[in-house]
Amino acid sequence: MNELEKLAAMEDPGTRAKAVGDLIDEHQVAIAELSRVRREAMHEMLANGMTQSQIAAHLDMTKGRISQLLSAGTRPERAFFGTGKITVAIGAKRETGRTDPSDTVSAESFSAYDLLADAARSVGLDASKEVVPAPGLVHLNRPNLIVLTNPRLLPFLSQVMEADPHIRYVVDDHGWYLTDLTEGKEYRSPRDKGESADYGYVGRLPRPDGKGTFLYMAGTHAPGTLGAAHYVVDNLSTLYKELKTRRFSTIVRYEFEPGNQLALRSVEQVTPLYRHES
Repeated sequence: MNELEKLAAMEDPGTRAKAVGDLIDEHQVAIAELSRVRREAMHEMLANGMTQSQIAAHLDMTKGRISQLLSAGTRPERAFFGTGKITVAIGAKRETGRTDPSDTVSAESFSAYDLLADAARSVGLDASKEVVPAPGLVHLNRPNLIVLTNPRLLPFLSQVMEADPHIRYVVDDHGWYLTDLTEGKEYRSPRDKGESADYGYVGRLPRPDGKGTFLYMAGTHAPGTLGAAHYVVDNLSTLYKELKTRRFSTIVRYEFEPGNQLALRSVEQVTPLYRHES
């Protein structure tokens, strides 16, 4: 018995209608993504010098249909975030020395979430946030996931980052810092010296179950997390054009207005855009 026959055989009409609705939603998402992949391939064919008439002949379609397909649909860079509703997991800090110890999230991390959520919605995706309380046991084996904050709040991420052959977060007696293994250079936060700047990591890392990837943005301190989000949002189209959904990593420097870590002054990439796969 195929899936359609199983649905039709359900006795309870409410259950049957719900199951059919869920299946329709799944297929609509799949069709939308297949259409995006086809449209992207057609744009590549144009970039390689083919005319719309040649593409039409190759795909056994009319030129009018090719023109319609090329102009329709959502922006292709949405795939950089995922294929469905985005979940942004944010590491929380346990506040001690209080009568009511609780987990708190920095204003910079919340601002980073707002930036990413707005960018996701602009390309046709919804987004929601998930606060990960101490000790930071974030669930990584799920699709359409973005994780914010560094391994100090999410300890398991330091192990997952070992899959990155170029950049790592390291901790010593002076605190956390980023190191570029390829260039042999350390990036210690200028904020630790009283400067209005911080470094952030931006990368796509493998899920522990080996069934996909997730985006990871993490500052050495809270401002760097916001800077990493600014970098992704400001360069979304370029990042997708260069990387698609392949694994990568880079370090960015976020400079903010003195006395206001939320106020962007500038954000720039300070290491190469490392690709983890050939």
